[in-house]
Amino acid sequence: MVGAIAFELGRQSSLTLEKFGWQFWQTDIWDPVAAEFGARPLIWGTLYSSVLALLISTPIALGIAIFISELAPQWLRKPLVFLTELLAAIPSIVYGLWGVFVLVPLVRQFELNTPEWLKGVPLFTGPPVGVGMLSAAIILSIMVIPFTSSVAREVLKVVPQAQREGAYALGATRWEAIRMALFYARTGIVGAIMLGFGRALGETMAVTMVIGNNPQITTSLYAPQYTMAAVIANEFAEAADNVHLSALVEIGLVLFVMTLIINTLSRLLIWSMARPGRARSLRLMLKKAA
Repeated sequence: MVGAIAFELGRQSSLTLEKFGWQFWQTDIWDPVAAEFGARPLIWGTLYSSVLALLISTPIALGIAIFISELAPQWLRKPLVFLTELLAAIPSIVYGLWGVFVLVPLVRQFELNTPEWLKGVPLFTGPPVGVGMLSAAIILSIMVIPFTSSVAREVLKVVPQAQREGAYALGATRWEAIRMALFYARTGIVGAIMLGFGRALGETMAVTMVIGNNPQITTSLYAPQYTMAAVIANEFAEAADNVHLSALVEIGLVLFVMTLIINTLSRLLIWSMARPGRARSLRLMLKKAA
């Protein structure tokens, strides 16, 4: 199935592959009227928004997972699990509407109240319009939290209770026992974080409604930007000619390749983290056998 998707995306984007070649990945201009297409601003917007969402959501998601699995009383756990998983069931378009009517005005007010000395920092330059990278990162982080926290919580649940009891027996505090459980489950937690990252990369409608949809490369959180999923959603049905349509399909191909690369790197990271533990387990087994 993966091979069939890659083949079809490559076939449908052959026109722009032949016309632009590798320049498609390296050019900053996205102008359907002039038939000039470059994916670099879209790649930047996709990665920038996803990384920002990951930075915001990871501490919150891990905090939720730790509280539910380690600290919350039994009567409170099920309602909290239901509430966090309910966030994953809300449709993307509902998040987008909430972002337009609630989040964007709050972000605009925050931007208007930014101190003048802070506006000189490249990260906080730009017009205070509300729609932009900051709104997209916040709404993405909210959408990512239930996925990361749910997987991290399940990983912490399978940590043997004997590990915690052993830590307490050695005089560890409750926080030290939790840190031990986190270290024991670190491979699964990294997998949960990367799952959230993959979710953020492909998000479409909610981001489209609040990011501003302006293909530019800038580090400013206030500036409107664009993502690959958003440009496909906005322009695919209105593509004026075959070159424009082929460019949009190639954007899908770029997103497909990027997702494969990130998933491969995450699997390598998880494998490298799990390898020392497997090696120690093998040595203990050999020692017992001897």
